[in-house]
Amino acid sequence: MGEESAGQRLDNFLIRVLKGVPKTHVYRIIRSGEVRVNKGRASADTRVEEGDVVRLPPVRISDSVAARADKPAPGREFPVLFEDEHLLAIDKPAGVAVHGGSGVSFGVIEQLRQARPAAKFLELVHRLDRETSGILLVAKKRSALTKLQDQFRDRETGKTYLALVVGAWPANRKVIDQPLHKYLQADGERRVKVVARDDPDGMRSITLVKVSERLSLPPPPGEGGGGGAREATLLEVTIKTGRTHQIRVHLASAGHPILGDDKYGDFDLNKALQRQGLKRMFLHAWRLQFDHPATGERIALQAPLPADLHGFTDHARQPTAPIRPDRL
Repeated sequence: MGEESAGQRLDNFLIRVLKGVPKTHVYRIIRSGEVRVNKGRASADTRVEEGDVVRLPPVRISDSVAARADKPAPGREFPVLFEDEHLLAIDKPAGVAVHGGSGVSFGVIEQLRQARPAAKFLELVHRLDRETSGILLVAKKRSALTKLQDQFRDRETGKTYLALVVGAWPANRKVIDQPLHKYLQADGERRVKVVARDDPDGMRSITLVKVSERLSLPPPPGEGGGGGAREATLLEVTIKTGRTHQIRVHLASAGHPILGDDKYGDFDLNKALQRQGLKRMFLHAWRLQFDHPATGERIALQAPLPADLHGFTDHARQPTAPIRPDRL
């Protein structure tokens, strides 16, 4: 096990390494005990460390996936919000995965490693969904990775997102405290749902919500101003726990899905909004606060709303005006 994989969950490590192998098969071989770490059985949430020996049963990878694996990721730099010898904070664009796997040949971390061949250590501190833009931390030293991940796990960071949701969010609804359960569909696709408080598989999940602005969605094409604009609300969402798809599921379960969300959203509305300029999910990792892993100084970062989302909110403030291409 190399240094670059230290601290990663076993299931995520295998999904990254076994590109082209269905997630359902990865979890099946873990549950069956066929995956061994240092000769012992391991669970999906086992953390692998540098020097660990991971033994796998034979698995088949398609020729096309194997051929892609031989091609290195193209080197790419991303907009830098903060950087020193310990860590790097970038503004991740939407549409780019944070790492390879699950049908994606490469992501941010592989591209950064190719762009910075002299870097001895580059590892993701946390994750963002592929369609979520905004602040992403990358550790440049193992000591920084450990300390930063400890802060995320112990809820010592401040993470606030901007999300545009369907409908008028009640101003007095400021806290969502609902357990979430992660599961896989038959096709191996990952999903999350709200479960009862006494559900043994539920993980407590807390989301804080603040109304930032109330907007009107543009009426469908051809209806002009007489079609009746739908309400929308721009929210500042702070997560106290970092569960998979937490914001998306919590907001959707409250009846206010995020615009453009292709997993938990209003699919008919999303299709209409694509024709009106919103091409992806309106979720942006806006602010992040954490203690510097070496100095202890409190660092506060902010990533401005990307041009495509900014242009759509401008249009929503004037729903009867034509969309300006230069703002999308």
